[in-house]
Amino acid sequence: MAQSFIPIKKFIKEPYSKILGYPKASSRQLQSRIFELEKLKIKSISFVGQTTIGSLQILGKGYVGVVVLAKKGNNVIALKIRRTDSQRSEMQSEAKLLRLVNTVNVGPKLYDVSKNFLVMEYLDGDKIGDWIQYLQGTGSSKKLKLVVRTILEDCYRLDQMGFDHGELSSISKHVIVGKSRSTLIDFESSSVNRRVSNVTSVTQAIFIGSGIAKKVQRVYKIPPKQKIIDVLRIYKQEQTRRSFDDILMILKL
Repeated sequence: MAQSFIPIKKFIKEPYSKILGYPKASSRQLQSRIFELEKLKIKSISFVGQTTIGSLQILGKGYVGVVVLAKKGNNVIALKIRRTDSQRSEMQSEAKLLRLVNTVNVGPKLYDVSKNFLVMEYLDGDKIGDWIQYLQGTGSSKKLKLVVRTILEDCYRLDQMGFDHGELSSISKHVIVGKSRSTLIDFESSSVNRRVSNVTSVTQAIFIGSGIAKKVQRVYKIPPKQKIIDVLRIYKQEQTRRSFDDILMILKL
């Protein structure tokens, strides 16, 4: 990935201001955000990624913010910028959730936070849907099984701590298969106050849902749907290590 970094002082003007104050910001808001970035020691931002806003490429876009590649000191990081039209008034709440999942080695590492920005570990990799697409035709079921098992183990740890991701039924956007590690991302809809469904949501999305399941089926033979549903039903009631291991066994992971 070619990376060309632009100094943050240039973000007061278009087209860069469109990202810093997405979707719309006053010059006063932009100036305030530049000052905020300086306090966080964010020097510059690079426009790379598979999502586009106008003519600029970014790493991702959601209801709360847009994510870009940036530099903090000499380190490359992922920077989440709060949208000006977001219903969230700050980023500290999401940082608190990310800090919590970091305690069980899930998610990108949180480095810093301010009112409008989250500074996180940059995971160089692909969204899981794209990654599985690349695997098709290679016959590399071993790689796929390893990644899926890693993600399910992440989900099990979150289930055990009573933490629900909230968006894993649409898994394609919420798992990064990285060069160094694979993990769940984007915890803006997460909660510790509702019934957890991380393991069941991911298993259904990968093996039963229509989109990714079809791609997975081309890489290795998925067990009969009813067998998967049966073990998920038991796990949903118990959420023990034994019932989780039964899921892994049925899925041949």
